[in-house]
Amino acid sequence: MGDESYWMQTAEQLDYPVLTEDRQVDVAVIGGGMAGLCAAWEVARTGRTVAVLEADRIGAATSGHTTAKLTALHTLIYAELAKQRGAQTAKHYAEAQSEALEHVEWIVEELGLDCEFERRPAYTYTSDVRQAAKYRDETQAAADAGLAADFVTPEGLPFPTVAAVRLQEQAQFHPRRFLMGLAADLTARDGLIFEKSRVVAAESGPPCRLITDEGVGLTADAVVVTTGWPIFDRPELLLRLKPRRELVIAGPIDADADPGGMFISPDGGTRSVRTAPFGDGRRLLIVTGEQHQGGSGGVEQRYRVLSRWADQFGLTDVVYRWSAQDYSTSDGVPFIGRYPGRDRFWLATGFGGWGMTNSVAAGLLLAAEVTDGKRPEWGAAFEPNRFHPTSEVRSIGGIVGSTARSFLTHPEGAPTAGSPGELRAGQAAVLRIGGEDCAVYRDEQGELHAVAARCSHRGCHVGFNDVELAWECPCHGSRFDIFGGVLQGPALRPLARKNVADDSS
Repeated sequence: MGDESYWMQTAEQLDYPVLTEDRQVDVAVIGGGMAGLCAAWEVARTGRTVAVLEADRIGAATSGHTTAKLTALHTLIYAELAKQRGAQTAKHYAEAQSEALEHVEWIVEELGLDCEFERRPAYTYTSDVRQAAKYRDETQAAADAGLAADFVTPEGLPFPTVAAVRLQEQAQFHPRRFLMGLAADLTARDGLIFEKSRVVAAESGPPCRLITDEGVGLTADAVVVTTGWPIFDRPELLLRLKPRRELVIAGPIDADADPGGMFISPDGGTRSVRTAPFGDGRRLLIVTGEQHQGGSGGVEQRYRVLSRWADQFGLTDVVYRWSAQDYSTSDGVPFIGRYPGRDRFWLATGFGGWGMTNSVAAGLLLAAEVTDGKRPEWGAAFEPNRFHPTSEVRSIGGIVGSTARSFLTHPEGAPTAGSPGELRAGQAAVLRIGGEDCAVYRDEQGELHAVAARCSHRGCHVGFNDVELAWECPCHGSRFDIFGGVLQGPALRPLARKNVADDSS
């Protein structure tokens, strides 16, 4: 069993160069995931020159670790959205998701992509009879938003359910194969892709100028930022975005055990189920859940809990397991549009676990705004500068409180110890050494690795991921290896290395 996603292991990896000399294009895109590549591809179709700057490898972050559902049914969003922001916003949200799904199918056919695109029904279900009325209300709200939603009791699951919202003719696919095909077509249209080219500074335009960690510049008339957490901080974003992590396990089951759809329930910390082609008369069962805050520890135990839950589907051999990170906004709708406080910058973030359709919608919306100043009618729902006090104040208060706690104290569940000598091989802890908090890990060979325990982004305390051997910031989602190197932003600088005496002898 490996800790790399099934999508990453079963798709060709295309290689792209590092940006080594100053370049100029019409549009620069920061971030080479689903949203970034879709936006760049849509821009290239208009004949403009475009370049993608990716800090690591394209399609290898959240987009390479998703569950990869293409659906307009996003758990229980429509009733709440209509209540808080009105029926028109709910309708626009549904239109964006539906258009994105159809656009993916068109791209697959247009480019001839072999990415396991399959039409399947989507279900949001509950096993709690006390929640049934909520699901009936959601069905009506989704129907009012223009979706052909049904209120049903789903079949196919190996346990009883009492209610579900169903949406037929949704889809699922292999996201990495889709993205590699999209990237190949982008470069065939003279689009540029640069990997291992982390943007660390920017100047607003016109023209805009981006600087990478190698000191190389890219000049553009417009910049699109699709980096998960926006790498250029603004107060409007800091207080309205929250990171979260989820775990995924996958393994083969008999084809006749396939539940026959895509299922998700918010019960019990969220459980999501789908399958994918696997060959030899089998399907790959993919189970997602155990939402948690980065740095909160106990990841190995969370995997065990998820595996026990998946046993009821006949999953006896977990062949793949991986984790993903995403961000939610304070009102549950992504921010897609003009970047607050930055002239000629646009952004897409806050997909809340539904990044496949929202990313495609972002590509359509941003390409339209950047190239001709227009946007789809449904684009109004995603305006980043919006603020609705009645629906956001409580959520913002929770984000502020959580951030303050992480700044002042270690993340809940973060390991602690008295001294480095107490750490056994494979253990980590946050230790107070010489009046400073240090994040210390002892590897399997017994060597200590110590770095600063405060995130280089905004100073929150980091906690340890015992499966991926990474230090994680719960505030804004930055992740670091045991040597302090940045694995995932928004942090741009590594954690400082610390010299720690080993007092184990």
